[in-house]
Amino acid sequence: MTGTPAPFTADDYQARMERAALAAADAGLAGVLVAPGPDLVWLTGYAPPAATERLTLLVLTAGQDPVLVVPTLEAPDAEKAAGAPALTLRDWTDGKDPYATTAPLLDTSGPFGVSDNAWALHLLGLQKALPGTSYVSLTEGLPMLRAVKDAAELERLTAAGEAADATYEEILKVSFAGRRESEVAGDLADLLRRFGHSQVDFTVVGSGPNGANPHHEAGERVIENGDMVVLDFGGLKHGYGSDTSRTVHVGEPTAEERRVHDVVSEAQEAAFRAVRPGIACQDVDRVARAHITEAGYGDRFIHRTGHGIGVTTHEPPYMIEGEEQPLVPGMCFSVEPGIYLPGRFGVRIEDIVTVTEDGGRRLNNTSREMAVVH
Repeated sequence: MTGTPAPFTADDYQARMERAALAAADAGLAGVLVAPGPDLVWLTGYAPPAATERLTLLVLTAGQDPVLVVPTLEAPDAEKAAGAPALTLRDWTDGKDPYATTAPLLDTSGPFGVSDNAWALHLLGLQKALPGTSYVSLTEGLPMLRAVKDAAELERLTAAGEAADATYEEILKVSFAGRRESEVAGDLADLLRRFGHSQVDFTVVGSGPNGANPHHEAGERVIENGDMVVLDFGGLKHGYGSDTSRTVHVGEPTAEERRVHDVVSEAQEAAFRAVRPGIACQDVDRVARAHITEAGYGDRFIHRTGHGIGVTTHEPPYMIEGEEQPLVPGMCFSVEPGIYLPGRFGVRIEDIVTVTEDGGRRLNNTSREMAVVH
């Protein structure tokens, strides 16, 4: 396992904010407005209380110092954030109009990119204070804002991947038959935490027919001998995500089950080998989908081939038809084809992959062969 990485500094956050402001200008945006959530954490290191209706907003405009609008009662915590030295804080007190405080900071010459999770309450308040302003989501306006990871981010993603791999190796040692899906899911969560995850986001355990639902939530079904079991689990370690899937079998599989697993494994390998700078995201999807279609299961591959990962476990870029964004070194995303046979079983195999200068590198390295468990 890799050690604890050095924390991000005020200079790191300042560079990210400057890059975001310049990218917004290049995209024809007047600026970027960032509400509490993963974008704000990535840009400033500040994570305000999640359950608050009070306006907190980072304002980024090219050529101007970044400003963080915060409620006065939360200003002391904002001042402690790692990125605070690179920010100007503008606070407002309860009973005052936060939009009147924010409006003078905004350049109304064009649309603003706004973080996807901003409250409608706040956008409506800004529109009332500044009639005629318009907004686009950051996913639409700056889809690649967090997509390309630097060396420090890759270090964290690598550590998260190693922890997920260690979790998988350990889960193979537990009993499956005769236990509920929820019990195995609990084992996965405990193992992720044991190997350093501070947050567990999901532990999918889809046994038998439940495996045909890609996002099945582990329930009370008792796992039986002869079941195929889809395992999909991940969360955050050092603030960055893990996400891996493997499909195991309780007892010896049938010839058909082995064939379906082999098709998915081959599709996953082909898609991984297609990863290289310059190809479009959709090309990764096309390679996996073509292999599964040729094998006769095209209509049973019912989701995209992959999604980006970073400070959240799902973010741009997406490996899906129609996404023409070219891959560049430093992008990180899942490669996770699957086949789902309703009422019977499912198979999914998933690794996180990063784009290198001449290809791709897996951040998950456990065996992709079907493991037989007891």
